[in-house]
Amino acid sequence: MIGETMMGAYLRAPMAIPISSQSPSATLRRRRITRTTSCSAKIPIPPLNPKDPFLSKLASVAASSPETLLNRPLNSDTPPFLDIFDSPKLMATPAQVERSVSYNEHRPRRPPPDLPSLLLHGRIVYIGMPLVPAVTELIVAELMYLQYMDPKEPIYIYINSTGTTRDDGETVGMETEGFAIYDAMMQLKNEIHTVAVGAAIGHACLLLSAGTPGKRFMMPHAKAMIQQPRVPSSGLMPASDVLIRAKEVITNRDTLVKLLAKHTGNSEEAVANVMRRPYYMDSTKAKEFGVIDRILWRGQEKIMSDVAPPEEWDKGAGIKVLDGF
Repeated sequence: MIGETMMGAYLRAPMAIPISSQSPSATLRRRRITRTTSCSAKIPIPPLNPKDPFLSKLASVAASSPETLLNRPLNSDTPPFLDIFDSPKLMATPAQVERSVSYNEHRPRRPPPDLPSLLLHGRIVYIGMPLVPAVTELIVAELMYLQYMDPKEPIYIYINSTGTTRDDGETVGMETEGFAIYDAMMQLKNEIHTVAVGAAIGHACLLLSAGTPGKRFMMPHAKAMIQQPRVPSSGLMPASDVLIRAKEVITNRDTLVKLLAKHTGNSEEAVANVMRRPYYMDSTKAKEFGVIDRILWRGQEKIMSDVAPPEEWDKGAGIKVLDGF
């Protein structure tokens, strides 16, 4: 609904009506429209990563044919909007807060719809940046809003984030940012479908594994990684303060190990052992470790349906089944 409203506001051109021909009711309607437009213009725009491949592809499709995104199928086994995204990639550069100036190098003939509204229309919460306070505030607010709109429909969380660090390992946020989103997810009544479309590192990997069992997905070329929390820069702090921070990091590490063990089905000792050093996982290894339940790739249903049963393979190979054993 929000996506349709924003799209309509973008695509409809204002009509000039002579003042002399306006009736009192028309003037009242005009005031209501002006008031609605001014209120919608004050909607805060979340920070977007201009180099994010998922948002770039979504923006180009929304500019060329927005009806394909708004008229999505309701009963689909695939999470919404993923059919337009073929090859997700690990983020190679630190995420930026600045918004993209243009949606693509060729300017569209008409302005595309507002991407945050389009994502909310699909009940999608997109984590495309490191978990800094501004991102955490937005994600928690979107989760609460979607539950308020419909507590029965599922919520889709798409993840392409390096967690509380950048891809070069520098700390950008407190560990509590990831725990705040995790606690908000655990309080929701809705089913939560988590999808890794790029990178799920550190606390982002925890959020990926915290989805509803059986509804945790990963794109074929996505990456997941778990690591120990990093100590923030101590600067010129006294030695006693540095020790206090180190103890807090150890506490956060133990909490992270317990939560990962809970959602992946592994023991705390196994999770702690692999977390001694950064532990990278592709989609196959992440499924084996219990981070996800299913790998999303096109054509897998058709390929699996075309596979012959074991009896047909045995018959084709000339193997006969002997009874009496």
